[in-house]
Amino acid sequence: MAPRQGAAKRFEQIQTPVIPVMAELIRQCPGTLSLGQGVARWGPPAETFAALENALTSGRDLHLYGAMGGDPELQESLRSWLEREHQIDLSGSALVITAGSNMAFNAVIQSLCDPGDEVILPVPYYFNHEMAIRLAGGVPIAVDAGVIPDPEQLTAAITPRTRAIVTVSPNNPSGTVLPRPVLEAINHCCAEHGLMHISDEAYALFHYGPEQPWSPGSAGGSGAHTISLGSLSKSHGMAGWRVGWAVVPQTLLPALTKVQDTILICPPRLNQRAAAGALAAGADWCRNKIRELVEPRQQVLSALDQGGAPWRLLSNADGAFYALLEVDTPLSPDALMERLIRRHGVALASGSSFGLKRCCLRLSYGMLGRADLAEALERLQRGLLESAALASPS
Repeated sequence: MAPRQGAAKRFEQIQTPVIPVMAELIRQCPGTLSLGQGVARWGPPAETFAALENALTSGRDLHLYGAMGGDPELQESLRSWLEREHQIDLSGSALVITAGSNMAFNAVIQSLCDPGDEVILPVPYYFNHEMAIRLAGGVPIAVDAGVIPDPEQLTAAITPRTRAIVTVSPNNPSGTVLPRPVLEAINHCCAEHGLMHISDEAYALFHYGPEQPWSPGSAGGSGAHTISLGSLSKSHGMAGWRVGWAVVPQTLLPALTKVQDTILICPPRLNQRAAAGALAAGADWCRNKIRELVEPRQQVLSALDQGGAPWRLLSNADGAFYALLEVDTPLSPDALMERLIRRHGVALASGSSFGLKRCCLRLSYGMLGRADLAEALERLQRGLLESAALASPS
């Protein structure tokens, strides 16, 4: 009998996450400046630590299991936040607090998909979404419908096995803020076809242009078919604290309860107290921090706005802290990512992880200060010019 000690075969169909691959290359190349990982450079507001200190001195029950969907204090704070800042109507929905919005998406997909069920992902998609669908036994249907996806092309991809359409706005990896009419059309399509609209809103406060991020969960009557995901990782500088959420139709709650209880039991209770403190700092604290990204964003746009250059921005990058570049080079995106790190000391994420077939790279400008960002952009320009001059493989 053949040995069966290895990993399940389905993992052969799941991509290797790009961030650990990139991190290992950076580790091998000291001095590399990273425009790769999507993280903001600020930490949590002071209220976070005050709440944490109070919890440590008075939270005598924190060592016990808590409620599956989150403790009442954070539930109340988060409901108020979602209603006030995103106009989400929670009256007919359930709010489940999770260990980050990645876990929220994974739990939702586990709850939705039987083996072989399909989930439509507009390209470019967030790579962990594609991975989570495969982990659940589902089939990701990548639809190249434009950086601002054409709702008609997404509708044309629906089959009897389709369970949901996913949108990410502001978008990771492109930085695009999807226009409200586009999201409304996708949300209406989901309602009409009996599908779920999964709206990832981790960057909902990050925008710089006239287009305001809009939550489909704020639309009247959307509660029965719309799932809103969010996180404190970016807006509140709490990536390592792992606090996120899912607003889901009540019909999905029994299944979601089974997933949450199996994987997490309850969200970490000390982190929940810290999160409630962070929310108490108010949205203006977040907006003031996000305004700090206006200048680095302009640095990126100015550095890359060069006529005749062998690269182009695929969107105006009006949200989040990303820019998506298409590069004229015979190299694959994975090879270009590695070359830029090894030869030029600058890291960007390969576009292949986001479902892009052309040679594209995701640039994240959330972490570096002005001087380091300027140096990183100079290294990037040199590396891209060199890569464009390479001969095509015979």
